[in-house]
Amino acid sequence: MTEQKPLADRIEDVLPQTQCTKCGYAGCRPYAEAIAAGEAHINQCPPGGHEGIVRLSRVTGYPVIALNPDNGLERPRAVAFIDEALCIGCTLCIQACPVDAIMGAAKQMHTIIPELCTGCDLCVKPCPVDCIVMYPVTESTGWDAWSQPAADAARDRHDFRAARLRRERDENDARLAAKAQAKMAAVENLAPENDAELAEKERKRAIIAAAIERARLKAEAAKAEAAGKAANDKLPGQ
Repeated sequence: MTEQKPLADRIEDVLPQTQCTKCGYAGCRPYAEAIAAGEAHINQCPPGGHEGIVRLSRVTGYPVIALNPDNGLERPRAVAFIDEALCIGCTLCIQACPVDAIMGAAKQMHTIIPELCTGCDLCVKPCPVDCIVMYPVTESTGWDAWSQPAADAARDRHDFRAARLRRERDENDARLAAKAQAKMAAVENLAPENDAELAEKERKRAIIAAAIERARLKAEAAKAEAAGKAANDKLPGQ
């Protein structure tokens, strides 16, 4: 007998993976987990539209209800467009894009990769020069304007981006920790010649020790969060 996937996984599988946050959560996975926990309704995903609610109803057993207008309306699919003549290369849109659909670098012109854009419009608000607009590219709405392969590809890019950001954060934390340890060693090697220098050495040692402890607690919290998430994913019946 094949073991059934946790409920949160099955819910996530039928979401459109636009990662738009219009549901009120930080992405499709947090929304799926909230539905599974009974903390969110199945009618909070405008990109999925009515068909998305039907899909969620099949998975959860909840009745089909109308899309909540507080989360937005079911609309034709749109793709972001950057007016390259106005772009100042600030990278804020790149940082906001949840699926790596924007090319560019600091102080260089940015451009949207249309076939990768999910239409989430998260890049619009951060732009300081208002050079990004959303253009409808379909007349159909919801899942009629989207596809499962497109959703699967967007999910893969989102997960890859999240893993890359975690790796970059961990590498940066490791560099800072190594730098702090080097500074501590340098302070320990100081040979104070008077009380004033001794007090200054102790002051520096205390500052560095506090920074190292904060980094340690931060790393432990991140590990605990990851372990908790992994444990929740394995809970039966979810």
